[in-house]
Parts: sequence; C-alpha cells; structure tokens
Amino acid sequence: MSAEPRINDRIRVPEVRLVGPSGEQVGIVPLAKALELAQEYDLDLVEVAANARPPVCKLMDYGKFKYESAMKAREARKNQAHTVIKEMKLRPKIDPHDYDTKKGHVVRFLKQGDKVKITIMFRGREQSRPELGYRLLQRLAEDVADLGFVESNPKQDGRNMIMVLGPHKKKTEAMAEARQAQEARKADAKANPGKSQNAAEADSAEVAEEPAEA
Repeated sequence: MSAEPRINDRIRVPEVRLVGPSGEQVGIVPLAKALELAQEYDLDLVEVAANARPPVCKLMDYGKFKYESAMKAREARKNQAHTVIKEMKLRPKIDPHDYDTKKGHVVRFLKQGDKVKITIMFRGREQSRPELGYRLLQRLAEDVADLGFVESNPKQDGRNMIMVLGPHKKKTEAMAEARQAQEARKADAKANPGKSQNAAEADSAEVAEEPAEA
C-alpha cells in the first residue's frame, strides 16, 4: 500500500477540514471549494489526516514539500550514528609498554563513543590462574573509568575471559565533538598557513580507522 497522501482530484470525499498555506484553520468546506482555493493559490490540496472526520487537507506546494522531506530524511540518515563494538585482546602477563599501547586504543574507542570487548587470552598453565586475567580487566576498567563503564562483567569463556566496556559519551556526541575539533584545527591552519600541513596530517590520523591489535 502506498504511503503517498491523496492530493487534488484524487481526494474522494464530499467535504474536508481545510488548513491554509500558513497553517491557519479555514474550517470545514466542500471539496469543490477546497480545490478551487488550491487553484487560486496555485497550490496543491493535500490530505494530511485521512482518518479524521472529515479528512484534514492542507494547501501546500506538494512538490516542494516532498523535496524538503527527502532532504531532511537524507540528512537524518547521514547523521545517524551506530554504536560499534571494537575488540581488544590482551595476555595475562602483558608487559607495561604493551599494556599502555592497548589501553590507548581502548581510550580512543571509548572517546569515539564505541563499546569495547576486552578479551584476555590464556595459554597453557595460565588457564589455571584466571585471577590474573580478572585483575588485569579490573585494572583496565579503573584506568578508563572517566571514559567508560563496565557494561558486562568479566566472565570465563573457554580459554578466554571477556569483559565489555561501554562509553559514557553517546556516539552522536563523540561525532559532534570530533567535527568541532577538526573544524577548529582547519580554522587555525587557515589563520596560520605554516601549520596547515600539520593540521591536515592530524585530521587524517584522527579520522582514519585503526584496527584493534590482536
């Protein structure tokens, strides 16, 4: 069934509740009178509430209305944000440098408004020491507590232990802040031409999606 409203001579009722071009209430008028007014204003008569008694119709430029609606829908889809689940894998006996590197990725993901699945991989005898993985996950959660929270507590899954961190910041907020920061850098680069190359490189580094390290 078509979602398109009935317009002009496709409307088949004896009378309608008419709304004028500026949203003013004209009142209940015969369909013929409503069509006559539409012709006078060089507009369309559009049925906007078919189930009302009588149906509500409005005088408008339907072609312009459809175009603007399509543009709004397109913009809404463009700005729609989906939370992504990133994954970061760690070993129970990870060295400090690797830990800082992995934590840096987690921080970046949370700042972007994404969830992060943290997986501790046990090998050999490490499987008999699950407390090592648990303590590591607790430490990571505490280190990034200002950016995210534990959405799914640590749990054993075969040879792995898994925890999910959720961002405090919504994806849409993170995207808006990233755009503002990028625009600010571009404005600064324009005001200081000598810095333009560095600003461009910074934007590229931030926008590029880095894969989570295994």
